Amino acid sequence: MPTKGPKEAGPARTATFEAEALACVDSLYRTALRLTHVPADAEDLVQETYLKAFRAADRFQAGTNLRAWLFTILHNTARNRARDRARDTVTVDSEAVERADEGAGAWSRPGMAETPETALLRDTLTPDLQAAIDALPGPFRQAVWLRDVEEFSYAEIAEMLSIPVGTVMSRISRGRRLLFDRLQHLRPLNV
Repeated sequence: MPTKGPKEAGPARTATFEAEALACVDSLYRTALRLTHVPADAEDLVQETYLKAFRAADRFQAGTNLRAWLFTILHNTARNRARDRARDTVTVDSEAVERADEGAGAWSRPGMAETPETALLRDTLTPDLQAAIDALPGPFRQAVWLRDVEEFSYAEIAEMLSIPVGTVMSRISRGRRLLFDRLQHLRPLNV
């Protein structure tokens, strides 16, 4: 039997739902930044996630994992945006890209000011670890980030990404192995 949503249960339920949902904004933003690599795009993605969540609040089943539900919306929205962008025609000035890449550091994108979030990531993760994570192929990076940083269960990640639990486990295992291998090459040998 479905539970009543916030509109049907009254203002107290709505306020509780909103407070609990908004408590997840930081972790949603971190994950959105990982998906987009651009702070403005990450902010837009989080905003769209909350817009969809609040519009569908009456469909959220009380007693289930709200945080996982929000992350599912985030990932589905990111996937839909990527699919839509893939349909668009893109024109690239390769010389301008090369010039911009030469001037950009590991923690910045051309024309991007450092935000508190990127400063936190920079200070929290060593440059070698950050570079190793960024070098992972997208599906592995996403699975490792959701498990090891956001601490979601395998089942929650599978639901968010719409893939089987076995695939999640495989991606996390392979992603961790790739991270380990990359970091091993960076570690000085003790002789």
